[in-house]
Amino acid sequence: MHIGGRDAQVEVQGRADRCDASGDRPGCGPGGGKRHGVSEQTIYTWKKRFGSFQPDDVRRLKQLQQANTRRKTLVAERDPDIEVMKETAGKKR
Repeated sequence: MHIGGRDAQVEVQGRADRCDASGDRPGCGPGGGKRHGVSEQTIYTWKKRFGSFQPDDVRRLKQLQQANTRRKTLVAERDPDIEVMKETAGKKR
């Protein structure tokens, strides 16, 4: 099964948690990530980055990051307009 798309972080974290909970499960040892379409390096990276997070926490973090990106885009779009208004107001004086 290949992991991809929006919920990849949650899927990887959930699978890493299941392997942590039961290290003797099939597919959780060395090379076990390949069974799920994930490299060992990916599992290591996600454990390092989100080790103490639960899958719901990862999902919420992703939502917050998306909202922050939208807000930054809005500010970037409005910034030139504000500068033009400031310049125009400065010339009138």
